[in-house]
Amino acid sequence: MDKLDFLKTEFPKLLHTLQPETIGKWGVMNGQQMVEHMAESVSFATGKNNQALHTPAEHVGKYKDFAMSDKEFKPNTKNALLADTPYPLIHQKMQGAIEDYEKEIAAFINYFVTNKGATLTNSFFGELNFEEWVHLLHKHAVHHSKQFGLL
Repeated sequence: MDKLDFLKTEFPKLLHTLQPETIGKWGVMNGQQMVEHMAESVSFATGKNNQALHTPAEHVGKYKDFAMSDKEFKPNTKNALLADTPYPLIHQKMQGAIEDYEKEIAAFINYFVTNKGATLTNSFFGELNFEEWVHLLHKHAVHHSKQFGLL
């Protein structure tokens, strides 16, 4: 299965098997918080939620090399832009969180179909094109799928 198909089809199927209150094997988010976090992560690649570069310029190349590699994110990888405690839930139910994720994936694909050749800034890895965003989002989704025992 290709990475984009995983993000569009397989990952949402996996999310439907996750209980909202499930606690991951590491980290502080529950299942629904993770789904909402993934929807927000995808929103950074849709052109509507532009991000400033957080990584010092001299490290961007090395960070991007990791992002584009097949090396997985390690358990408990700290996101410097997230608080130590999860944000309050956005949606009352898990179904709303999953639907939001699916809308963000559709908006992501649409942005790059409409803006061929575009790049958008990722806070940690710099300018990414469509294929690079797909690779990174897939890596991120696999990381959280393993965190919650979905893969």
